[in-house]
Amino acid sequence: MAELKQLARRIFHETLAAIDIPAAMQRKLWRDGSVLHCGDELVMELGGFSRVCVVAIGKAAHAMVQGLAAVVAGFCGGDCAVTFGGIVSAPTAPAAGAAVDGLKYFVGGHPIPNQASLEAGRAILEELRSCDERTLVVFLLSGGGSALVESPIDPMATLEDVQGLYSALVTCGAPIADLGKVRRHLSAVKGGRLAAAAGRATKITLAVSDVPKRQEAALASGPTIPDPTTVRDAMDVIEKYELRARLPRRVCDWIDAGRMSETPKSGEAAFHNAHFSLLLGMDNLFHPAHRAAEAMGFITCCDNSTDDWPVVDAAEYLLKQLEEFSAAHGGRRVALIADGEVSSPVTGPGIGGRNAAFVLACAERIAGKRVAVLSCGTDGVDGNSFAAGAVADGITLARAEELGMKAEEFFRASDAGTFFARLEDAVVTGPTGNNLRDLRVLLAE
Repeated sequence: MAELKQLARRIFHETLAAIDIPAAMQRKLWRDGSVLHCGDELVMELGGFSRVCVVAIGKAAHAMVQGLAAVVAGFCGGDCAVTFGGIVSAPTAPAAGAAVDGLKYFVGGHPIPNQASLEAGRAILEELRSCDERTLVVFLLSGGGSALVESPIDPMATLEDVQGLYSALVTCGAPIADLGKVRRHLSAVKGGRLAAAAGRATKITLAVSDVPKRQEAALASGPTIPDPTTVRDAMDVIEKYELRARLPRRVCDWIDAGRMSETPKSGEAAFHNAHFSLLLGMDNLFHPAHRAAEAMGFITCCDNSTDDWPVVDAAEYLLKQLEEFSAAHGGRRVALIADGEVSSPVTGPGIGGRNAAFVLACAERIAGKRVAVLSCGTDGVDGNSFAAGAVADGITLARAEELGMKAEEFFRASDAGTFFARLEDAVVTGPTGNNLRDLRVLLAE
């Protein structure tokens, strides 16, 4: 069975290797002289602009900036007539020698904003407010952007208020779509407000998405597109998850005073000259994982139906799907590839995130079976742990019991990361510079 775990790891690592953001940028965005092409749908003459302003937000910001810089090199910046500048906020500083001239870099906090997150928010708003009709703004968005750039709409709110808000949200067990409803209505940089700040400028948004299809407003809390949700929606989330008692007093006072204002909606002037294009999404994760599994001899299928499900429900469902798929192909190795984010409320002070929690939820259910389960974040980070996720097989539970570890106790303590680290079954990649979705690989023979 150890072989199945290693194969699951290989599928994950080969999938990561296949997701090359600079290459994807150059497939989606290319330049023919002074003419910039964005896919098949958008063509614009760069000579009509005096300035290109870049706003890159998210875990993939550095890779996306590198891809964009390669496209515009030789036309923008330097001694050229079209100037090039902007802001980048990512969870790490750019690698040595990789910073792009003309850009200002911030190392924001994730999943909780830090002081640099607020400084980045102020800098971006100031930059965008200086844009005019001769400016092309290129927004480069990827997962994690909500925390990496923030500016509370309440001018009196402190960093501690913002951190308290985010702490309450990320630990309440709500799906990302619901978290965004609250964030967007308490922020000056979310829910279309960056597009509004850029005024009459032409705007292009390129996105590496870690959210489900047709939920683009959840990516980095939708700073450049119309917000489909309302203040009432945000209030409903606060009530549903009983957040009021956990929110900072200043945030509650702002809400109680009725100061939450509606975000920009479809049809408003801010979006008349704005374009949104998906650079990488769910299919770009499924396809290489599917190919890798089949190349190893597995009959493979994909399933994305458990997005935002509670972690235990998702584990039970996917394992049942794997069992049925295996039965239909008796005697053959099978693989089930799933993506998306499961919901895993924090119920203790432990180490780990939703990926390790999912694998731990599977460990007892696969005990004694020739099955392996891997779940990892493509950003290389799982909650507050050092790992991307974890992998388990049919003897994981027995190995843990030999060490005196009870799986259910680690699960209740939100300590799945520690559980798998002790078994040397944590999957460690370090930050990958990417952030599509979580990937789950279930193998059976």
